[in-house]
Amino acid sequence: MLIIFLLKKMAFILILAAIIFLGYALYYGWQVVIIGAAFKAKVLCSAIFVSKRPPKDLLREDLKGIWRFIPTKIDFEKKSVTTFLPGIPHQRAVFHDGCGCTLLAGASEEKVRGQVAPINIDRPKLHPPVENTVTFSSPGKGLPPDVDGGQLAETIDKAFLEKDPNHPIRTRAVIIVYDGQIIAERYAAGISAQTALPGWSMTKSVINALIGILAKEGKLSIDQAALLPEWSGADDPRKNITMDHLLHMSSGLKFDERTGPVLSDLNRMLLRSPDAAAYTIAKPLKHAPGSHWYYASGTTNIICRIIRNTVGGRTIDYLNFPRNALFNKIGMDSAIIEADASGTLVGSSFMFATVRDWARFGQLYLQDGIWNNERILPEGWVAYTTTPASAAPRGRYGAHFWTNGGNVVTGNARPFPRLPADTFYAWGFEGQYTIIIPSRRLVVVRLGQTKKIKAWDMQAFVSDVLSAIKG
Repeated sequence: MLIIFLLKKMAFILILAAIIFLGYALYYGWQVVIIGAAFKAKVLCSAIFVSKRPPKDLLREDLKGIWRFIPTKIDFEKKSVTTFLPGIPHQRAVFHDGCGCTLLAGASEEKVRGQVAPINIDRPKLHPPVENTVTFSSPGKGLPPDVDGGQLAETIDKAFLEKDPNHPIRTRAVIIVYDGQIIAERYAAGISAQTALPGWSMTKSVINALIGILAKEGKLSIDQAALLPEWSGADDPRKNITMDHLLHMSSGLKFDERTGPVLSDLNRMLLRSPDAAAYTIAKPLKHAPGSHWYYASGTTNIICRIIRNTVGGRTIDYLNFPRNALFNKIGMDSAIIEADASGTLVGSSFMFATVRDWARFGQLYLQDGIWNNERILPEGWVAYTTTPASAAPRGRYGAHFWTNGGNVVTGNARPFPRLPADTFYAWGFEGQYTIIIPSRRLVVVRLGQTKKIKAWDMQAFVSDVLSAIKG
């Protein structure tokens, strides 16, 4: 009898475990499909209505594979993209003139469309080239005498060369700016100097500039703590997090940045939450602020909420802030940072700009924050930005820019031993790079869609560019 009882109990436990496992598998699969559908809706919306790329190109390159099985409706009149599958909520992204696309993520479309008025997208005419400004003279004509044009052309050719059809690099745009002059520029088929392309996490570095501008205006301080009402409780240890901690990715907040696991915090925040900042603000501390470095996109969206609180006023004033404070001043006419359904900028990931405008941004930092003889960033801000965070391994990260060790790490211990120590760069998903090397007066931008991260060798490419410049 005892044996029969034990066998029945074991069978019950196994059945219960199977039910739990099946339930979790169904839940996981359901979430995977929703996140996949949301990703397709958002990527298509931005690529069609911001980048103005043909849908057929996107479906052939950017969204091939499993994405093609998700039914999609593109509404060119209402400027929206909707994905739909039986049994899951429709995922919809909508376009606002001058604001880019917003993934609704369950929010009301009427509310999202109504919370902002169209931004005036008439840009001021660019100032004529003057000292401390990228001249954008025709590449390849009148090259400086210390530039080997033939060697540089070979380097650019290699950047577009596809060696492995199973792992294409899909370089889409490259620009090289030396001493304030474009010395090389090239685009893939279907891409032009007018195509605004996604920077993904390069957007984080643009958020660094917006904080610098607010600091210059005396509206916030990097040492400021008690940054948010949600962290103001007397016993809440998060009130000790400073802006410096956030900029250096050392807040100590618990956040899963992994792109592989579909249910990571990164994917939930970007593709399932109507308020990306609120999602991360609610996270508990895992480490004492300042004691541990961990790259977390949610950190940048918290900063975007703080910027919103600091700017104040109407939502439209906040959404216009990057343009009025930064983009218009340095001629980044194409630049757009998209917002989530709450109206807060998704500064972790969703900025679009042409390769020339990404180069302008890099040139601003090369020039220590000065443009057209006007100081845009506060004095000392670039030095602060490029000083490696004390908790970052191998001196690889500063204040929302990646670094190459600076004066902290030397020799082969640097992240990129073949590049100068003062190299710093903005880096985004699928191989987006804006690389700045002050000692060589060089800005290099590469935009692409490289799925396999090791298929694009940034160090080798920049090293070859440097070899072509003898100065």
